[in-house]
Amino acid sequence: MPRALRSVGLVFLGVWVGLGAWAQSLPMASAPDVYQAAPPGAILPPPQEARYGPGVLGLEGLSLQRIGSAPELGWAVRDLNSEIQTRLGFTLSSVPRDKPLRIGTLQDPDLAAEAHSRNLLPDRPEGYGLWVDAQGAAVVGYDPLGAYRGIQTLRQLLTPTGFRFAQIRDWPQLPLRMAMIYLDKDSPTVNNALIPLLAKYKFSHLLVMCDYVQWNSTRNLWHPSGASRAEAERVAQLIREYGMEPIPLIETLGHAGWMFYGGQNRDLWADPEAQTPYAYDPLNPRTYQVLLPVLSEAVEVFRPKYVHIGHDEVANVNRFPATPQGLEAGLPKLFVEDTLRLYTHLKGLGVGTMIWHDVAFGEAYGGQIAPLLPKDILVTYWNYSPATDYPALGAIRGQGFAVVGSSWYEPGNAQSMAQAVLRAGGVGLLQTRWSGYFGNLSLLGGEARQGLAYLGAASSAWNPLAPVPEDLQARYREAWRPAPYTPISGWLVDLSRLATRKLSDPDGTGWLGRGPDTDLSNLPTGVQRFGGYSFALSRALMLKGSRAGTEDLPQTLTLPLGVGAKAIAFLQTTGFISSVPKDVVGAYTFTYADGTRLRRPLEYGRHLVSWTDVSATSLELIPAWRGKTPNGLEVGLNTWVWVNPYPDKVIQSITLESSGGPANPVLLGLSLLDGVPPEAR
Repeated sequence: MPRALRSVGLVFLGVWVGLGAWAQSLPMASAPDVYQAAPPGAILPPPQEARYGPGVLGLEGLSLQRIGSAPELGWAVRDLNSEIQTRLGFTLSSVPRDKPLRIGTLQDPDLAAEAHSRNLLPDRPEGYGLWVDAQGAAVVGYDPLGAYRGIQTLRQLLTPTGFRFAQIRDWPQLPLRMAMIYLDKDSPTVNNALIPLLAKYKFSHLLVMCDYVQWNSTRNLWHPSGASRAEAERVAQLIREYGMEPIPLIETLGHAGWMFYGGQNRDLWADPEAQTPYAYDPLNPRTYQVLLPVLSEAVEVFRPKYVHIGHDEVANVNRFPATPQGLEAGLPKLFVEDTLRLYTHLKGLGVGTMIWHDVAFGEAYGGQIAPLLPKDILVTYWNYSPATDYPALGAIRGQGFAVVGSSWYEPGNAQSMAQAVLRAGGVGLLQTRWSGYFGNLSLLGGEARQGLAYLGAASSAWNPLAPVPEDLQARYREAWRPAPYTPISGWLVDLSRLATRKLSDPDGTGWLGRGPDTDLSNLPTGVQRFGGYSFALSRALMLKGSRAGTEDLPQTLTLPLGVGAKAIAFLQTTGFISSVPKDVVGAYTFTYADGTRLRRPLEYGRHLVSWTDVSATSLELIPAWRGKTPNGLEVGLNTWVWVNPYPDKVIQSITLESSGGPANPVLLGLSLLDGVPPEAR
């Protein structure tokens, strides 16, 4: 611990001499910015052409000028002012002042001429030119959507003192950049934040899962957790007002359990002997009396260019075909006739059709199905593992169909798929999310990894060949709870007096006892800032575990404080990974000066994870330090913030205890906050 930090801590503790607490309390030092939200690093998605300067355009004397009447320009003004309001607490005036910030398109001759003179002239749809210098700033779109996309970049140039100097010319490599969202009872909680988030990272379309929407034509199928038709209408409008197009997904033929909710339509089961309904019977005319009105309502509500009708994994759950008549017709004939029935209905409504690829173009039946399908069907090819190439994209394209590549959450999947789509001449990338029909809220908890994948897909869909920014976890957390740039003061606690392990292990007696190649010796010590939070780092408070090398450590440690705090930031980890779901690996007990005690269990994957588990995506975990061991293993630490329910009480001590399992708790940094960061609320 640096001498200056110790001395400041002792001065503070002198205040407590009269209470008899200073000898026991840990040393601590005050700091005006224990928490300080930082601007993002690299722009996401990475621009095609960009140069950045060392200066900053201050906001004093800056006026926001919208040049043009297109709605997209109004949305751009809204988003930019929302960013400034969130970060700095005010908005820009439209009254002309010393420096202009102009938003417009090439239709304005002055903006077009200036963009041309700076070699920043946008030359393709959704493209934009952007510049920020000491005289002002401008975003010039090739079209209104281009101006809107450009503002999303400008938002990321905002710092606590103004906009970073930059010159950017940018455009999307793929015209269709789609993310998948859900409609259910939790749509307002999730989609009100998620839709603007996806717009910020320049998605162009949203695939909206509409199974179980409470359509007027299917009142007998209304699921209590389904979204109302009014909610579907609201979400469709919200998507458009954030510069994107909605595409409803209504799963048909297979995955059609929604048609049978509550025991309804039993006569339409494709497999009458199935335990649970899955596919419908395309030979029963009443099937289409149920289905076609739903498609018509979806078109009425969403006014889309396409409806995605699913048609994947048709025979994966139950028998299909199963009836004598169905077996006589065969799967290819049934599939083609059903697809054409829905396609013709949608075409009569002025809407195109999208389908998944796996049955229509798969090895088993593709040769019998694909040649009979209309070539204007948009095919979505899914493959959820990263690969050097996806030859099926080219094969589908070679048969005359436009194709969209579809990825999921595995790292590298979206980028390799986007690059393959680009090579094959496909039209875009779809980032799927399969977190359950009523799993919207899981995006904020157990399935945060699927939400995190949106950001990597956004990067690769816009610019497939550029490296994906490395700070996606931090960005994803911050995107849900954007933080002001106002610092929060507090105290940095020196834990060295209670440390049980060194971070380095030169002789097999430090860290985990694995030797110098597998330790935390690359973690910087002293006062360090990670992910917005500052800590005083030296050694570790490692507790007992069941793995070799940790069995002789203490089961509990008590940290004497004698101070108050509105929130506490813990830089923590575990020695080893836990394979037990929701494993409670330990707990903190907060003891107040008045005798009140409060115990908070520590759940693996939610409040802390192993230093070698760098893929965790819980929104309660704040990514902090990331690095490598001397032998090259990727490792990292996370911060967890606890909000004190009794902010006016003195916290006499905090006791950390271990449950004694493999994932033994380790505390490396502790900081007390005079306020509550937005991301912890």
